[in-house]
Amino acid sequence: MRILKYVLVGFLFGIVLTKTEAVSWYRIYEMFHFQSFHMYGIIGTAIATGIIGIQWMKRSNLKAINGQPIEILDKESGNMRYWVGGIFFGLGWALVGACPGPIFILLGAGFYNVAFVLFGALIGTFLYGLLKDKLPH
Repeated sequence: MRILKYVLVGFLFGIVLTKTEAVSWYRIYEMFHFQSFHMYGIIGTAIATGIIGIQWMKRSNLKAINGQPIEILDKESGNMRYWVGGIFFGLGWALVGACPGPIFILLGAGFYNVAFVLFGALIGTFLYGLLKDKLPH
């Protein structure tokens, strides 16, 4: 029964991303060609919401569902890994036209060829897990 909450939030997230056209390959194409503000507005709204939400959580000492205090650790230093990771993420996003969340939404919407993208993302994640200790962090 607890999982039902997460399934409902996932459906809501999928509906919102679909209705705002955030899963549209054309909108992503426009964004990477700097032809439209649409996706930047969605991303900016998400960042602002996240900042406000995290600050609210920190200041009100909220507790997790299990009663434990929510602890948000500071980001580790080391800019290079964030730049390299961001470049890989952005290149993958630009090449396939979808970031990880919309992959599942597009599958649910009946675009089954996106299963290849999901498979590639899983392979990449698996390879990172294997190589993580050998990569500079």
